[in-house]
Amino acid sequence: MTDDEPAFEEWEAPEALFSDAPIRERMLDVIVGLRTPTTVSAVADRVDCDPETARDYLGWFAEMGMVHQYPGRPVRYEVNRSYLRWRRVERIREALSEEEIVEELGSTRATIAEFRARFDAGHPDDVSLLAVDDDVEAAWEALSAWQSALERAALLDAARMGRTASAPVDA
Repeated sequence: MTDDEPAFEEWEAPEALFSDAPIRERMLDVIVGLRTPTTVSAVADRVDCDPETARDYLGWFAEMGMVHQYPGRPVRYEVNRSYLRWRRVERIREALSEEEIVEELGSTRATIAEFRARFDAGHPDDVSLLAVDDDVEAAWEALSAWQSALERAALLDAARMGRTASAPVDA
């Protein structure tokens, strides 16, 4: 091996990199993926921490509203999608001015209009991949991009309305 070649055998496995991250970061990664109510022990296994630590963090996240807590035996937790949406809207408000939000919303709406014209449909769910003339994979990717544009437009509009709603009103 020369000095220019990387020593691949000295690199850490991706799993090791994840397990070395702080527990709070690992917890966040796991709870964002909780699509169904999940027990503390299952979360602890995914995070690679002891159940008491997971219980403490989950309780804290529940108090913040990041997760829903389902009482019972055993207690289960699930990510709160409303909280995540609120955070995304807040990040847009922090990153963009009102003018930039409106400009981005206009651009996103134009993209949505292009998808509607391309597929002659009002929504991606109205399009059957069996009926498209395009390559199926290309059409599926376009429909996914269309859905993402719709979600982005909704977030931008929510950010715009929140900003406008908090502006002072002239008498």
